[in-house]
Amino acid sequence: MSTCVEVKNLKKYFDTPGGMLHAVDNISLKIEKGTTMGIVGESGCGKSTLGRTINHLHESTAGQIFLNGEDITHVKKKELKAVREKMQFIFQDPYSSLNPRMTIEETIREPLELSKRYSRQALDEEVEKSMDKAGIEKRLRNAYPHELDGGRRQRVGIARALALNPEFIVCDEPVSALDVSIQAQILNLLMDLQEQDGLTLMFITHDLSVVKHISQNICVMYLGQLVETSPSGELFKKPLHPYTKALLSAIPSVDIDNPSKRILLKGELVSPINPKPGCRFAARCPYAGERCYQEQELREVAPNHFVSCCRIEELNDL
Repeated sequence: MSTCVEVKNLKKYFDTPGGMLHAVDNISLKIEKGTTMGIVGESGCGKSTLGRTINHLHESTAGQIFLNGEDITHVKKKELKAVREKMQFIFQDPYSSLNPRMTIEETIREPLELSKRYSRQALDEEVEKSMDKAGIEKRLRNAYPHELDGGRRQRVGIARALALNPEFIVCDEPVSALDVSIQAQILNLLMDLQEQDGLTLMFITHDLSVVKHISQNICVMYLGQLVETSPSGELFKKPLHPYTKALLSAIPSVDIDNPSKRILLKGELVSPINPKPGCRFAARCPYAGERCYQEQELREVAPNHFVSCCRIEELNDL
């Protein structure tokens, strides 16, 4: 299986009055073609910034971004248009991400017109095709976003992202603003589209039950860095990093006889502004030792299972 998207030592810093905020700090990962990489972590850990930086909605501070083996980190303005046709984005809020003054048809047609690849007749056909793929009724062509419910609005966002037949789509918490019953419909739609078109997805979420359902591989982020990355099944079966274990313990259990024991984290969050060396989770980790405040490195401890913890072997009997 070949690699669709790869990032190496990617960094995105923001200059603030208090110093440099390390939103994405030295992240490396690979996403194979036709698979879904889940990105999880609590609010503010840098998940969305990572997705936006990969898609060139933010300019990276350092590191490299590759699409199909081609370095697209510093593409010129003319080349960026072609790159963005291959890499699309589905936003979290399906209402604020749509232009309220544009009909559904106009919203989906816009990227097609900007590409200047289609005749007028072909434009109509492509709009209809995208609406059909996303499950949008033809009668809604002339409707406006405020006339639709949340699920249909998100389908419009998906149709817009699909319009140019991209290879890679970043899905930034695309179901978090929707009712549970609608969430399942959108997730199943994305999985069906992936199977039909061979799409490669990055699925950003804070909901671990959702990411388990849709992802083949999962990356766990904490304050701008990866603390664990693993195949989905293995991560849920045998989490290794203390932070991952705490996250998984928060998933509600339906087993009354064997309820899961919640791991409560104590201590304060380390500031992502000018952070000190060492593990950023150490201040909240019950197993932290002196070494933890000095070193941190993501390393492979099992096949395709990477963990950033200097005490991982002694904590997990590896």
